[in-house]
Order: sequence, then C-alpha cells, then structure tokens
Amino acid sequence: QVQLVESGGGFVEPGGSLTLSCAVSGPTFTSYFMGWFRQAPGKDREFVALISWSGLAKYYADSVKGRFTVSKDNSKKMVYLQMNSLKAEDTAVYYCAAALQKIATNPDEYDYWGQGTQVAVSS
Repeated sequence: QVQLVESGGGFVEPGGSLTLSCAVSGPTFTSYFMGWFRQAPGKDREFVALISWSGLAKYYADSVKGRFTVSKDNSKKMVYLQMNSLKAEDTAVYYCAAALQKIATNPDEYDYWGQGTQVAVSS
C-alpha cells in the first residue's frame, strides 16, 4: 500500500512562492508516475503536473507552465512542487497522487492519493 502525505501549503500574497512536498512510503514504486492535482471550492479536481519516477518525463497544465516546477528526490522518496508567481486563481487544495505505469492527466487514472494541503493566494 502506497501512502502519500503532502505538506507545505499555506497563505501567500499574489506573486509569491510556495513549495509543496509529498512524502511517499510503501512498496517500491519505481514504476509510478507522480502527479499533482488541485481542487478549488465548487470545481472539479484538475491536473497540475506530473513526473515519472526516473524524472525524465515531466508534464504541466497550461495554466501553470513556466510558473510551477515538479521535481523529486528518490533517495528521500519525496516529490516537490515549486510554485512561483502565484495568482489568486491558484487557490485550491493541492493533492499528490501516484499512477502505476501510466502517464495520465485524468485523476481517475491515479491509484493512490494524499490527503491534500491548502494553498491560499490573496492580498
């Protein structure tokens, strides 16, 4: 059973930065693609970014491209989402997720989820 725990959320003013972390535990998961999703109040959960465990494959939603960076540290079993130039529309609960052996932007394709961490962007 893979367990995911997010941290690093908080309140930030527009233009600011935050780094989210996702701690991964459980059986070896070198075949997993790790995704970040977000869900704002009253909206569907949407794809933000993904990274393969090798780190060779990265993909971003158009809305965050150039502002967010996904990375990982295999030795620590951590996945990160560096968020820069934050906007009010980035306000949401952010989730880390794992998909076994597939590249997917559809949340239904993901097998494991964390509990989420809140990000609030406001002046």
